[in-house]
Amino acid sequence: MTLDQLESGQTCVIDHVDTSDPAVLRLMTLGLVEGSEIELASTAIGGDPLEFHLYGNAISLRREQARYIQVSPKAGA
Repeated sequence: MTLDQLESGQTCVIDHVDTSDPAVLRLMTLGLVEGSEIELASTAIGGDPLEFHLYGNAISLRREQARYIQVSPKAGA
């Protein structure tokens, strides 16, 4: 599953980041790295961008970028 497939309020753990897109590579400096816990907080009207909570911060990603990040459900969630 990728970040763009999460439902609002769902928390997951990042499994893999496809770094073939330079824009996604830059997002890793914000903490979007393997092992990080991330939650989909909300979706803008029209479905893009997506707002995530990560390490106590809110970040917004376009669906196109979110497709490069594979996640799995958080254990116990």
